[in-house]
Amino acid sequence: MKRKILTITSTLMIFIPWTILPLRTFDWALKSPAAEIIITSYAVFMIFSGLFTFFSYVSSHVTHKWMQVCLVINSIYAVGGIAALLMMIPNALTI
Repeated sequence: MKRKILTITSTLMIFIPWTILPLRTFDWALKSPAAEIIITSYAVFMIFSGLFTFFSYVSSHVTHKWMQVCLVINSIYAVGGIAALLMMIPNALTI
């Protein structure tokens, strides 16, 4: 049961970052400070989902094929989230 819950959670974490696309169609989501808050929130979530899937894979021994797919995708998301946060640092320092 624990393996199924971890797998379902990791699978759902794959699709949540894509919800930023319809959210960014609103005018208020493109203006500062809402844009920075939204991007930061999604980046932190993507990093968390990558770490969650990694620790589920390694320490809980959920190592079937679908979890390997989730691990790869969420790891790519985590790297993208770290890159997004790193690109926001110079802008945060000038304020």
